[in-house]
Amino acid sequence: MTVRVEMGKDTGGAAVSMDLEELLATRLLVQGNSGSGKSHLLRRLLEQSAGQVQQVVIDPEGDFVTLGDRYGHIAIEASEHSERDVARFATRIREHRASVVLSLEGLEAEGQMKCAAAFLNGLFDAPREHWYPALVVVDEAQLFAPAGGGEVAEDVRRASLSAMTNLMCRGRKRGLAGVIATQRLAKLAKNVAAEASNFLMGRTFLDIDMARAADLLGMERRQAEAIRDLQRGHFLALGPAVARRPVAIQIGAVETSARSSSPKLTPLPQAPAEDFRDLLLAPAEPSWSPPAPAAPVPVPSERLIEALARATPTPVEAAPDVPPEEAAERIADVLRDIVEDAESTYRSPSVLYQDFLVRCRMVGLARPPLDLSGFVRRLSAARAGIHGDPDADWAQALDAARALPDDMLGPFLLVARAAREGLPCPSDTELAATYGTSSLGRVRRLLTYIESKELFVTRVDLAGKRSITIPRLGWTTQPAEVG
Repeated sequence: MTVRVEMGKDTGGAAVSMDLEELLATRLLVQGNSGSGKSHLLRRLLEQSAGQVQQVVIDPEGDFVTLGDRYGHIAIEASEHSERDVARFATRIREHRASVVLSLEGLEAEGQMKCAAAFLNGLFDAPREHWYPALVVVDEAQLFAPAGGGEVAEDVRRASLSAMTNLMCRGRKRGLAGVIATQRLAKLAKNVAAEASNFLMGRTFLDIDMARAADLLGMERRQAEAIRDLQRGHFLALGPAVARRPVAIQIGAVETSARSSSPKLTPLPQAPAEDFRDLLLAPAEPSWSPPAPAAPVPVPSERLIEALARATPTPVEAAPDVPPEEAAERIADVLRDIVEDAESTYRSPSVLYQDFLVRCRMVGLARPPLDLSGFVRRLSAARAGIHGDPDADWAQALDAARALPDDMLGPFLLVARAAREGLPCPSDTELAATYGTSSLGRVRRLLTYIESKELFVTRVDLAGKRSITIPRLGWTTQPAEVG
């Protein structure tokens, strides 16, 4: 079934529409200087296709959150969440096919790039069964895929550029159709821009941008002057989803508006210059300061001693002593309850430690013999299915894993348990649960890191089944599917 969305009118007044299914397969690049109507064009596309396809908007200025009032988009304020939360939201978005606007307003440039990279990677790393078609609209794309280095850290720039490249180069197979908009083609990384097959070029004045726009539209250099003369809201369109030859479009009206708008001239206030002078140069108002507290009235020491003698302390009921064996069983039960809680997978160790202390008090352990570091080790072991004391039963494995951080202990012990007991190799999904993530890409990077420490040797047979050997222990898992 072909679904077309009307974008506007051509110079003859005929309607110009865009093939939505073709757009999902061929992607879109929008270019135009500030004030050319670029955001208006994106809003028209989103409004016209709402209800036809899932929409995900990465919005640096928070202008598209108003889509929620009319079309039900969920607004996510990135400044209120961590990178890990944003990546987790992206996975849920793909699973539930919700249309969302990720507002990056309030973040600095580096924070916006980090957040966008985490979000795009979360969309990209979603499980295969959630690869539903979705439009991924990125406004001001030159911020996230810069052509050169800037004022942000190099690792941040590389991570953001890599995420944008994945979206435009490899996103199609995962159902992700990139729609990117930029003010300056010259500032946008060429390998990102080159992956789009549809183009909507708005007004621009710089020769280098006009030359690149003319090349993308297949126009001669002398014809590029037409781009400079375009009016606000007018674009030249080309691509399999809209037209096989360049066509001029005046973008149609929209039903929603941005929270911010272009500045309008308003009349200046009328007042005599003397009044303005008195108003602007008036002395500062005196700041209020609280009154000084009254001096305490001295009390004779005899009266204080008498008051203390009359006071009757409230008896505190001492917690009964719990035998060490029973205490160990209660701690194991508490850890098992925490692991079985699905939400605990994505909570930080410090938050889970507070939950652990509360649960211990509820089962009669006022002071469990575990500090934060010991709790993290026991939690990692519990996530791997080891509910006893790992220091007693798995000392050999823990000694081999001494070079790993505490948060990697869970995946290592999960593999070690499967290898020692002759079980199938854990899947990426099972390893992700013990690592506290939903990203299978992070799990693969984790396995690569552990292999670099010479703790794992991974083999994949011709049937695609993986087995892992722990050389220091001489243990090997049975082959099993990776996914």
